Amino acid sequence: MTASQPRVRRALALPLGMAMATAVAFLPGATASAAPAATPASSASDAASLSYVVNVPPGHGVSSQVKKAIAKAGGTVVTSYDRIGVIVVHSANPDFAELVRKAPGVDSAGATRTAPLPAQSTTDVGTPQPLSAAQLARAGAEAAGGQDPLEPLQWDLPAIKADKAHEKTLGSRDVTVAVIDTGVDDTHPDIAPNFDRRASVNCVSGKPDTTDGAWRPSAAESPHGTHVAGEIAGAKNGVGITGVAPGVKVAGIKVANPDGFFYTEAVVCGFVWAAEHGVDVTNNSYYTDPWYFNCATDPDQKALVEAVRRATQYAEKKGTVNVAAAGNENYDLDSRSITDPDSPNDSTPGDRVVDPHKCYDIPTQLPGVVTVAATGAKGVKSSFSNYGLGVIDIAAPGGDSTAYQKPEPPATSGLILGPLPGGKWGYMAGTSMASPHVAGVAALIKSTHPHAPAALVKALLYAEASPTPCTDPYDIDGDGKVDAVCQGTKNRNGFYGWGTADALAAVTK
Repeated sequence: MTASQPRVRRALALPLGMAMATAVAFLPGATASAAPAATPASSASDAASLSYVVNVPPGHGVSSQVKKAIAKAGGTVVTSYDRIGVIVVHSANPDFAELVRKAPGVDSAGATRTAPLPAQSTTDVGTPQPLSAAQLARAGAEAAGGQDPLEPLQWDLPAIKADKAHEKTLGSRDVTVAVIDTGVDDTHPDIAPNFDRRASVNCVSGKPDTTDGAWRPSAAESPHGTHVAGEIAGAKNGVGITGVAPGVKVAGIKVANPDGFFYTEAVVCGFVWAAEHGVDVTNNSYYTDPWYFNCATDPDQKALVEAVRRATQYAEKKGTVNVAAAGNENYDLDSRSITDPDSPNDSTPGDRVVDPHKCYDIPTQLPGVVTVAATGAKGVKSSFSNYGLGVIDIAAPGGDSTAYQKPEPPATSGLILGPLPGGKWGYMAGTSMASPHVAGVAALIKSTHPHAPAALVKALLYAEASPTPCTDPYDIDGDGKVDAVCQGTKNRNGFYGWGTADALAAVTK
């Protein structure tokens, strides 16, 4: 991973130096997903423009005074989310934000990026390595009655008792989980049976695009969102893998642009869309580019935090539980000093020392958002997973190097198996993979308690988690050096929060 790459929550390049391979299984006779809807070409004048968010008092619309100030500063309104008071603006004036901040009625304003988008596209999985026919056959032969063919390779399901939960229920069709991510291939055989088209959209521009299929990734784009969607709600249909909540619906809210960047205007659009389309749970396995941590002392970054905070809180007030990945740098988010070498990741990054109590990874560290750490096949914090007492709410399987945490047979990989676009399956790892396990458990809780508000679903999620004590000392690679220090008690600590997610408790309590 280079410093210039956009940051979905992935851990293919581990902090401890271990690179992870990806294996892909092909469904016989499967066809590639349909082509995504075309994105309108930008005009020449737009090419030099940056995107901004302008935050105003919510609920009143854009006043004529603010409209005039935006126009005078050289801005053009793209869309506005009046209920939360966030306006998306394009401007080629480098002084736009500074000028419009001075206008009466403007709470804050900031650029959502630092430079024109780079040409290079990135992916999460590298070069796929297909599973052999023998591996596929063996997995299918080892599947017990009622298991999907690749389920024996999913050590992560019994790790959170999801296999036992499925004996009770698969979840309710009245519950929808939205994957706010790089796009979802709804034609995949593990996703198609549970896909919620009504709640799906493309938000990349900051304005909803409801063109049919606009939520899908193109062949050149990341398979990240498709993998996440399958982990949550992969259908129990005799094909491929099984999701944590295989009876609920899953929607795709595409917010990553073709280069893989998750910009504020798209993320705000995604949360507002989810709030207004009856989504019960959102999964957020990314951070909002270009800043890993957004500091309130910087006027641009302050505006980005405010815009996304308003959007997540709006969604929660509408009944949505927002679940997010903690990140993959083995950072202690409860420390007072972290060196961030990757921001801004869309222009020229440089080392900067930040206090994560004052500079925020969004949406992960926003109030009300469920922050998820990753565990490996041995139930120990993944080598890459961020941690921090009071920051991590809960833990779930996100995978780890098999050299560190090897699963019990018949599983062979310490990574997480899930669907990839075009009728394929592959292994991935990261807190990106842990978060959807928690989103799936939240969906099972909502299925069991259909009238529960978001706050109660979160309370049950934490109360029903399996208490997991600190791993001390934590020497994941066995070199005699402590790789992270866990603080807290058995019932709440910096590695596992309130504990490890429990799917069986979600459907029985």
